[in-house]
Amino acid sequence: MNYFAGLDVSAKDTSVCIVEGTGKIVREVKVASEPQGLLAVLSNATYRFKRIGLEAGPLSQWLYSALAEAGLPVTGRLEKRTSLMRMFAERQRQTFSSSRVIRRR
Repeated sequence: MNYFAGLDVSAKDTSVCIVEGTGKIVREVKVASEPQGLLAVLSNATYRFKRIGLEAGPLSQWLYSALAEAGLPVTGRLEKRTSLMRMFAERQRQTFSSSRVIRRR
C-alpha cells in the first residue's frame, strides 16, 4: 500500500500526518524540527511513501536536503493549503490542520 505524509514545519516542532492511499489517517505525531526526529518517523519500514509534502518555511531547505539524502520521496517546499489541496482536489474539502492538508498534496 502507498502512503503519503504531510509535514507542517515550525521553528520548534513539526506536525507529521501520514495517510494511506485511500485517504485514511494512520498516524499523526509531533516531532522536533530536526532531520533526526523526522527520519525516525518517516524511515519506518511499515510505510512505503509515494510522496512527502514539506511546507515552505525557513527550515524547509535544510529538512528537504536531509530527507532527500535519506532517499525519501519528498516533493519540496509546498505553499500551505493551495498547492496541497490541488494535489488531491478530487477528495472532499474539509477543514484540516496544516499537516493534514499538506499530506494531501
